[in-house]
Amino acid sequence: MTQRFLDALLDEASGTFRPAGRFAYHYARGKLSSDCIFRELLRRGIFPAEGRFLDLGCGQGSLFAWLLAARRLADRGEWPADWAPAPRPLALRGVELMQKDVDRAARAFGRDHPLVRIEQGDMNAVDFGQAEVITILDALHYFDHTLQRDVVRRIRNALTPGGLFLTRVGDASAGLPYHICNAVDRAVTFVRGHRLPRLYCRPLADWKTLIFEEGFSVETMDMNEGKPFANVMLVCRVPG
Repeated sequence: MTQRFLDALLDEASGTFRPAGRFAYHYARGKLSSDCIFRELLRRGIFPAEGRFLDLGCGQGSLFAWLLAARRLADRGEWPADWAPAPRPLALRGVELMQKDVDRAARAFGRDHPLVRIEQGDMNAVDFGQAEVITILDALHYFDHTLQRDVVRRIRNALTPGGLFLTRVGDASAGLPYHICNAVDRAVTFVRGHRLPRLYCRPLADWKTLIFEEGFSVETMDMNEGKPFANVMLVCRVPG
């Protein structure tokens, strides 16, 4: 059941990007099938039952396609009994620096989607508004430590009581797996047509300290699934 379900979920989610062209479709399909974080977010029930989502550095919106596909399958009764219930997004807002990704998202979701809005912008400058869930997947290390703290502080202010900030970071104290992780990061960035960035990484202990100092509780989860990487998901919650 689980593998058939995952295949159906992948087809449903990646199919969103067919109108955006071959690259958008195959990139989404490869990302959603190979990266365990998407499956684990749903299986473990990390997200609240419903809420407003803000994804910073959202790319072409793969996370949103995944969440919407999950909701459709759940509504059709095609949801594994041993998984947490599928979340019900009330609004899905994405902010992405690269206009090419924003354009792909517009072709994929349409410009008048009732839930999805993806805009071009810099997370260091845009107004976050208010949300129950804010995510940054693999992008917090693209700007310096001062800006990292500022973004985390602004996220804390934008979240409602009990809100969730979810991010994945590389553990700079992990040795060789950390360097492999960075090499893959740079390769993916290049394939997407972007310039190779300077990376501002931290040891896991420093990431946790930063998050804690800005008013969150922090839980860590390994997100490598047997691969020689140093990825850690930080599940950060606002008290209340």
